[in-house]
Amino acid sequence: SISTKPDYSSIHGPLGQFVDDILMSIFRIKLSERLNRPDNEIRTPDSKLALNDFAGIVELTSAMNSQYNNRTQVQELAREVLVSLFPPFILDRYPSWFATPFPEFSAKMCAWATVVGGTWLMGECEVNDVPEMNGGGKNQGVLVKRCRFLEESQCASICVNSCKLPTQNFFRRNMGLALTMTPDYDTGECQFAYGRLPTEEEEREARETPCLMRCPSGGGMRSWHNDGSNGRGKETWLEDLEALAKLNGMNNNNGVPVGSACSLMED
Repeated sequence: SISTKPDYSSIHGPLGQFVDDILMSIFRIKLSERLNRPDNEIRTPDSKLALNDFAGIVELTSAMNSQYNNRTQVQELAREVLVSLFPPFILDRYPSWFATPFPEFSAKMCAWATVVGGTWLMGECEVNDVPEMNGGGKNQGVLVKRCRFLEESQCASICVNSCKLPTQNFFRRNMGLALTMTPDYDTGECQFAYGRLPTEEEEREARETPCLMRCPSGGGMRSWHNDGSNGRGKETWLEDLEALAKLNGMNNNNGVPVGSACSLMED
């Protein structure tokens, strides 16, 4: 259970604290730029905290989720932040140069990169196998042992709409690589499985996860997002999933056809 909080300031990625601080600062800058763009429906000013203060990212993310009650809009904003972190030439070429011709290699490379570049965000994590995948999923997974972002935000709705779904969408739409993220709200763990499409059942379970007892909004954030869905999101998910299927000829490794609907957090 999540009863004691790790000292996340002492947990660093393989490249050390200096690089982690740089990565955190870059992410914070990109997040702030996206949320405070002049053409935004709602402009969110940057936090006054230091760039390498994790609380500043949580502050901005919480503001984004509280200001937009359309969950699809929140997910798209978060995905666009991830897109802004990568040079366009990588995103333009990765699907055709790596993800499509070398899917297993691409999955392993992304798993390694997630640990190297994401430990500052997620806390202690390691590359692992995903046995339920075809071929055993050797080194195609990442186990986050206790997610820092979830623990600091203390909100399942923020986890799903600002991390899980946007990250899955980013890899599927921009990298041409399937990804399933499975958070465990009891332990704080999160399992990444690169090269694996999420099933409808798995995403429904995420949708039905009860609000965390320690949620600062007392469950209000989930209700706010539920009211603002307006039935959107499902069609986008299906279009993206079908596009990936045409690109990779993929079916879900659990036997679920690519065309099956994913109704994550849809009313």
